[in-house]
Amino acid sequence: MASFDTSDGLSLYYEDTGHGPALLCLAGLTRNCRDFDHVAPHLAGCRVIRMDYRGRGDSAYDADFRNYSIPREAGDALELLDHLGLERAVILGTSRGGLIAMALAMIAPARLSGVILNDIGPVIEPAGLARILDRLGRPPEARSLEDAAHALARDNAAKFPGVPLDRWREEARARYRKGPGGLVLRYDPHLRDAVAAAGADSSAADAPDPWALFDALRPLPLGVIRGANSDILSAETLRQMQLRHPDMVSATVPDRGHVPFLDEPPTLGVIRAVTDAVKARGG
Repeated sequence: MASFDTSDGLSLYYEDTGHGPALLCLAGLTRNCRDFDHVAPHLAGCRVIRMDYRGRGDSAYDADFRNYSIPREAGDALELLDHLGLERAVILGTSRGGLIAMALAMIAPARLSGVILNDIGPVIEPAGLARILDRLGRPPEARSLEDAAHALARDNAAKFPGVPLDRWREEARARYRKGPGGLVLRYDPHLRDAVAAAGADSSAADAPDPWALFDALRPLPLGVIRGANSDILSAETLRQMQLRHPDMVSATVPDRGHVPFLDEPPTLGVIRAVTDAVKARGG
């Protein structure tokens, strides 16, 4: 558990455990290091590095919300690798983390030894994106972590059937913390402004082609995990990804929406396939 200062002076929190090929875990848009608590015990033989993006988890908030962007966060990931003296790493990227991985494949391919995308691809389904934007930056209505856990269980029952309440209690602790007047988000609410600004910019003529970003992964060992009930990564997009990257290892995880927890057996199979391929290449 440590922190480092970025080139623009922000303190970012990270965790660095284990030994072996480096596996840099990058969480979803509003999430943090805790998203990888359940997969970490299954990653023996890897050096597992997790980073809280700026404005999330235990990292400092940025006074300029425009820095909550994929290019800046990709730069932060490279600066963390530099700080740790690592030439390259496998990226395990959940949602936003997968988009950052694709950006890195385009701008700094030599720093990547492999990529695992968790429920994300070049096409983000509009319904899922609208769902995320509707909740982004809004404090929870629940007044306690226990109430929040029950709300998460209720709201996710259709896409995550059978998940025990204890898991939702852990999710609640990862997403929220106690504040003076109730629960508060574990991220800067101004992230909503950043995403809105990025959405406006994405319509520009010079915006990067998302399929070109995905194609930049072609030289690397690649795995993709999809929740069977995902409203972000469709089965058709996954099929197109497989056609463009025939060596890609993929799995669709039953009873999971956006995003799988990463400790499901099909998920672990994809992670092991990619890390084994990286080790066979010499790490």
